[in-house]
Amino acid sequence: MRTRSISTATALAVFFSSVVLGVAAAGPASAVTATIGSPAGIVVDGVGQRVFVGDDSNGRIIAADYNGRLLDSVKGIDGVFDLALSDDGTTLYAAARGSHEIVALDAATLDIKARYPVAASVGPLHVEFTGGKAWFTYEGQLDGHGNLGSVDPAVDPAGGTDPVTLGQLPRDSGVGSGPFIDSDPSAPGLLAVGATDFSDMTKDLMAVVDVSGATPQVAAWHNGDYSLHYVSDIDLVPGSSQVLIDGTDRHAYADGKFTAAGAYPAGQRADIAPNGLVAQISDANVSVYRPGATKPIRTYAADANTLAWAPDASRIFALVSSPGGDTLKALTDPTLNVPSLTVNAPSTAARGSKLTVTGKLSATVPLPSGARLQFTRTDLESPKGKSLPAVTLKADGSYTVTDTPPAGGTVTYKVAYAGDATHTAVSASDKVTVPLTKPTLTLNKNGNVYNHGTDVSFTAHLGSTYKNRTVEIWANPFGGDKPNKLLKTGKVNSSGNISATVDMTRDTEVTAVFKGDTRIAPRTVKSTAYARVKVSTAVSRHYKTAKIGSTSYYWFHKNTEPLLTTTMSYYKGRKQRFDFQVNSGGKWYSGDSEYFALGTNGKSAVRLSAPGRSGIKARMRSVYVNGSSGDTVNSTTYGSWKYLYFSN
Repeated sequence: MRTRSISTATALAVFFSSVVLGVAAAGPASAVTATIGSPAGIVVDGVGQRVFVGDDSNGRIIAADYNGRLLDSVKGIDGVFDLALSDDGTTLYAAARGSHEIVALDAATLDIKARYPVAASVGPLHVEFTGGKAWFTYEGQLDGHGNLGSVDPAVDPAGGTDPVTLGQLPRDSGVGSGPFIDSDPSAPGLLAVGATDFSDMTKDLMAVVDVSGATPQVAAWHNGDYSLHYVSDIDLVPGSSQVLIDGTDRHAYADGKFTAAGAYPAGQRADIAPNGLVAQISDANVSVYRPGATKPIRTYAADANTLAWAPDASRIFALVSSPGGDTLKALTDPTLNVPSLTVNAPSTAARGSKLTVTGKLSATVPLPSGARLQFTRTDLESPKGKSLPAVTLKADGSYTVTDTPPAGGTVTYKVAYAGDATHTAVSASDKVTVPLTKPTLTLNKNGNVYNHGTDVSFTAHLGSTYKNRTVEIWANPFGGDKPNKLLKTGKVNSSGNISATVDMTRDTEVTAVFKGDTRIAPRTVKSTAYARVKVSTAVSRHYKTAKIGSTSYYWFHKNTEPLLTTTMSYYKGRKQRFDFQVNSGGKWYSGDSEYFALGTNGKSAVRLSAPGRSGIKARMRSVYVNGSSGDTVNSTTYGSWKYLYFSN
């Protein structure tokens, strides 16, 4: 058999290389919000202003600042269940039920200082620090009952003494689960203990234990003469000999016994600040109560499952349900009551007429006598708001204000309470629709038809207004190839008129626009004028012109084909209609009209067949027909007749 050996230094190197160190490097606060997979204890360091939260599903502890932003974290805490801080705030204790340890960490760096093995079948579970020791609950290996243990950090295990002591609950609780425990810095050496046996809901434990001496002593023990129902949380009430069960029921203790001492509205869990304020989880809200009160000072909409007060009671830290886990949120100003403020203004009102605004300021904490509200009116004349006289609340918190809105449009009345020593600031608003006066605005030439290229002056007339006397005149030629064009903008003259000229080459929609002012409504009027096309026809191949009667004819030989060339205002896709008539017996008879496309130069040439015999009178004309000629940008226009005579 061959034997291998390594040096001590090498052995240490191998050992440390196999250990996963999970302490993240400390650094400044990031913008990352602290999110927890499965919350497992929360404790607040008031000196360093840090919040420590256990994350069971990730086997870690995180440190966050007072705004809930992640600062630091440490992994390797197997089955973390609860956290506690030493009295001086330097040491963080974690109950690690997975590895059966109490883990002591440096609160400033999250470096692990010591690991204390706990020989329990289940646990350690809940942990608190008081009387110079870290106290924890667990379930015993032999009887399976919930019990109490402690870690004395002053004991050095190297001296042969175990710093961990089990079985310190002064009596057998008979409860088969690890009890909840709580301590109070104002009452060092006292622990509140509470639990319900999950297998037998009739078995309840509620006790106050004095752990300041060498052996824990019972200060009070629930004797079972009244039911506790189901104990899922317990808190020592600072400044009084009371405990709070499940965030709802208070129980006073004296002479070793408990008596019911009142209740807060139903909740699930709670935490109590050093000054006695109670933060209670109730459904999806967190409510704050003064000691013994039945109405909350403040209620936050927060779907929380765990709470912890800052030691100075300046805020509450809540683990709030969110996608992907729970998020640490800071609930600020918990001692300030949030009043309810209503504002009721009429939905509509006439400009220049008095209106009345009413409302009420209510609070669950009495408001100071003589409280005043600030009023602001925002409208078109005061877009940044105009302060109105402040009003003093009536005895019942109601108020009434009258005002005369000078401007039209939407008028907003904002009412604000600045807050006081016990109430937050609050504001509310309501809107009133004040109709604007409709102005007189006209535009002439509507429906008129003009020859192509005529310069037409359109005149807009504006009646009386408050301040604005400016009118815009726009021209929108028919057809999609030309945009709407601003022809003129300016103040109307002393007669209220303003004019602009349009070159009428197309049908045109002319618009006059008045944009209104603070008392007069905006208004737009339109006038549509129409433009004919420019059309002419040139006749060629004739041998003379001469009159027949009073009509001038183009004379052609009977075997000559006339060429008729039409020139018309061009538009893409436009065609001219060619009308042809023949005279017989002194009457004109129409042949079939036919459409011919215009070239891009606006010309269309049509050649007539020669009749081959003399004595024939004929005439033709070119016509633009709105719609039938391929577009709708001009008014129907008829060209003049051209008369033709065929001779030998």
